[in-house]
Amino acid sequence: MKKNNQIIPLSRPDISDREIKSVLEVLRTPHLSLGPKLVEFEVKFANYLGIKHAIAVNSGTSGLHLSIRCLQIGEGDAVFTTPFSFIASANCMLFEGATPIFVDIEENTFNIDHSKITDYINRNCYSSSGNLFDRETGKKVKAILPVHVFGQPCDMAEIKKIADKYKLYIIEDACEAIGAEINGQKVGTLGIVGVFAFYPNKQMTTGEGGMIVTNDDFIAETCKCLRNQGRGNNGAWLAHEQLGFNYRIGDINCAIGIAQLSRIEEMLEKRSRVAELYNEKLNGIIEKQKTRLNVKKSWFVYIVCLPSHYTRKDRDNILYQLSKNNIGCNNYFPPIHLQPYYQKEFGYERGDFPITESVSERTVALPFHNNLTAQEIDSVVSCLKNLLGLTAFLNILNLFISHISNV
Repeated sequence: MKKNNQIIPLSRPDISDREIKSVLEVLRTPHLSLGPKLVEFEVKFANYLGIKHAIAVNSGTSGLHLSIRCLQIGEGDAVFTTPFSFIASANCMLFEGATPIFVDIEENTFNIDHSKITDYINRNCYSSSGNLFDRETGKKVKAILPVHVFGQPCDMAEIKKIADKYKLYIIEDACEAIGAEINGQKVGTLGIVGVFAFYPNKQMTTGEGGMIVTNDDFIAETCKCLRNQGRGNNGAWLAHEQLGFNYRIGDINCAIGIAQLSRIEEMLEKRSRVAELYNEKLNGIIEKQKTRLNVKKSWFVYIVCLPSHYTRKDRDNILYQLSKNNIGCNNYFPPIHLQPYYQKEFGYERGDFPITESVSERTVALPFHNNLTAQEIDSVVSCLKNLLGLTAFLNILNLFISHISNV
């Protein structure tokens, strides 16, 4: 197999002269934090989503944490969520002493399976005084935290039915899904609170940063207070009304965000074109995440899923060989419940969430960013096809050797 001489990175931010100019403008002012760019970014982001409030913070993780805290979810409480996600979507509960209740995912979309939430409630929960409790732990179930994995919207209509029936909050993790829509409504606006993230590999970036969005005045005011060390929003600088955090985002980051947001439709379209090229070249060759009807996916990463007979060892070898060929790649995502801390803290074992584990062991993230060229995609696809053929040949050879040895 001929090695690629040029490195094809897994991701790359799309930074134009507009972002650079915006940063320089901020550097020429006295306002590097809590300045006018913060307010401008929040207003423009809220307008983009068609929502009342947007509160900028220094990361999506911070946004998820403050959402949990504002809803007074803590010790003795539990939240339904997915084990197939970046770990922050579960860690945010642990920060406040709450417990995630994992349920398995849909095999085709990789999103949380709403039917399994219902199954869990029917098997393991009871209602008392209008509240839902986990029978085994005694914890009060307060919310559902769906994650729009890889920019693919969850089945929010069904999730909302469950939330309404049992009086549960919906906290949308839309950190990978800016611009995604369900029946024309943007994700992040479908629950009581939503959270976005702007890490450099996301559809838009601020370098580091996140955004909490809500129509609830109390949540918005509380998040503004908590992100700034608990200082009152109209009080003195050193007047701390609550136990808060340093989750502020700088005006330089906000300036980048404003410029990126002004280009968001252009950037989302670029990503769609790159995904379409991949789809054309990999059609019928390998499985991909399925998109449900009446949704608009926002492409965060490009994930392929190896056939079900492939093992984790096969997948890891393909990742190794792609890397040797200077092709950026990764496994998205290792199951949260099998992370060492979660196994130690909660006793999770392999087999607890079989669909998540099966998908996780077979997924490969290929290079994906706005300006990936057709030539680079050809190189990636050619290398992947060769590796798939080689893996299939070796698997057949091993079966043959095993058969001969047993004769």
